[in-house]
Amino acid sequence: MPPIDESTDAGTARAARAALGSAPGSRAGTGFDPGAGTDCEDTLDLRLSDELIALFAGDTFSRDGTADGTAHRTTAGAVHGARGGSPEETTDADDLLDRVGGWGPARTSAGALHLVPVRAGRDLALVHRWMNDPAVAEFWELAGPEAVVEHHVLRQLDGDGRSVPCIGVLDGTPMSYWEIYRADLDPLARHYPARPHDTGIHLLIGGVADRGRGLGSTLLRAVADHVLDRRPSCARVVAEPDLRNTPSVSAFLSAGFRFSAEVDLPGKRGALMIRDRSLRDLL
Repeated sequence: MPPIDESTDAGTARAARAALGSAPGSRAGTGFDPGAGTDCEDTLDLRLSDELIALFAGDTFSRDGTADGTAHRTTAGAVHGARGGSPEETTDADDLLDRVGGWGPARTSAGALHLVPVRAGRDLALVHRWMNDPAVAEFWELAGPEAVVEHHVLRQLDGDGRSVPCIGVLDGTPMSYWEIYRADLDPLARHYPARPHDTGIHLLIGGVADRGRGLGSTLLRAVADHVLDRRPSCARVVAEPDLRNTPSVSAFLSAGFRFSAEVDLPGKRGALMIRDRSLRDLL
C-alpha cells in the first residue's frame, strides 16, 4: 500500500526509508490481531453481505501483497505526457471508486496535484524506474525487470475496479505513484474491522529531491481529504505502512491520520492508520 517522510532530521538510513509511504501489504494471512494500541472505537460486529463474501472468495494473493484482480481502467484528462489514441473513460454506473480519474486537482500548499490513472504504454517505464530505487524497493518489493511492475499494474487495470493505480502530477510534473483502493473489498479487510466504503491509500514519491522535507505529509493530507470530498459514502481513509518504516508512519500522523492498531500481514507487521471524516477538522 508507500514512500514518504515527514522527518527532516533523519539520518541516511531513515532518509532512504522515507522513499516509501505505505507499500501494499494486504496479504493473505491469519485473522485480525489488534496488537498494541488497538482503538476499541474501531471495533464493530461487521456482517458482510453475500456480494462482499463472493468478492472475497474470488481473491488470491501474490508475492507483492495485493489481491489478484484489483482495479478498473480509468483516466483523467491529458494532464501529463502524450497519451496516444483517444482518452479512455470509465462508464460503469457502479464504478467502485467514484471515477478517480475525474476527481480533478487536489489543492495543496505545494501546488495542484492531479491523480492521473496509469496507462501502461505511457507510464510503466517511469513507475519501473521508481520501483528500482533501493529506498522504494525495500518496502514495495517490485524491483527487477519491467515485467514485474507491468504484472503488478496490469492486474489492477484488468480487474474489477477496486484499486486504481495513478501517477501523481504536481503542477504538471509526474512525481509520485498512488494506489487508491477499496479497503473494505480488499483482503486487508480480513485483518481489521472494516467499514463499508473504507478507502485505502498507497503512495511512493519518485524523486529523491522530493523526499525528507515534509512533502509526503502535505500530499497525503490533501489526497485523503480529496477522497472524502469525492466519495461521500466513505467515512474513513486507511493505510497500513510497515511498522519498521518510522518516517512513513510519522508522515501519516502529520497528515491527520491516527494510529489505530498493529496488524499482522503476511510479509510485514503494519501500522493501521486512519483518517476519519468526523475528525478531519481536528487533526
